Amino acid sequence: MTAPDQPVGVVLVSHSREVAESVARLAAGLAGGGTTAPVAPAGGTEDGGLGTSSELISAAAASVDRGSGVAVLVDLGSAVLTVKALLAEGDELPDGTRLVDAPFVEGAVAAVVSASAGADLDAVVAAASEAYAYRKE
Repeated sequence: MTAPDQPVGVVLVSHSREVAESVARLAAGLAGGGTTAPVAPAGGTEDGGLGTSSELISAAAASVDRGSGVAVLVDLGSAVLTVKALLAEGDELPDGTRLVDAPFVEGAVAAVVSASAGADLDAVVAAASEAYAYRKE
């Protein structure tokens, strides 16, 4: 399953296509020069509405999977339930896919930056999760 020379992929699940796409662009832009880890937005529904889509999430995860794992960050509660259901099914997401408990924007930036630097899945998950501790005062 592990492909040590390949980066961890990152999927950003939002109820809004525009939010997911914008956060993906921000995270990739802040990852700096060089090779950026694969990041894919999975926002909204197939028809462009607000919500989450199992099909869009599965497709996004497949598109960023390079064999080193996929970190999935979500914005709101029902997105968590959708990803958990996909993980429970066992064959809808690539092997090594993990749901990350992290703030959406800060966690996405931390995940993409660390994955782009060559961190393994555990380190990417830890970096994103640690974003809860970022102080803004």
